[in-house]
Amino acid sequence: MTQITVEVVGYTYRPCGPFPCDADRSCGLEECYQKEKLSFAFPALRDALGEKYGDKVSVELVPLDKEIPDRIKEIVRAEHPPLPIILINGTCVPVGAVSVPRISEYIDPLL
Repeated sequence: MTQITVEVVGYTYRPCGPFPCDADRSCGLEECYQKEKLSFAFPALRDALGEKYGDKVSVELVPLDKEIPDRIKEIVRAEHPPLPIILINGTCVPVGAVSVPRISEYIDPLL
């Protein structure tokens, strides 16, 4: 069985994406609608990906509120990704938001 790790890197009480929530919820999440904070979006993402992929995908939060891990500093230096940073199996993917459809585009080819 393929195991994929999705890491969401960001500040807990900062936005979960670059644009405000709207009625379309193009991110694919309903539980955090209009809260627009990573603290609400992360559990919703974890649940949605768990429902979609089961135990093939684990979803972890890497909060930057207290300290920035050295490996994240290196990614920022090299790639300058937007927050929140999305890592799939440790590799930065150009998503820049908590979004089920966009993150799934990077998970599906790995399964």
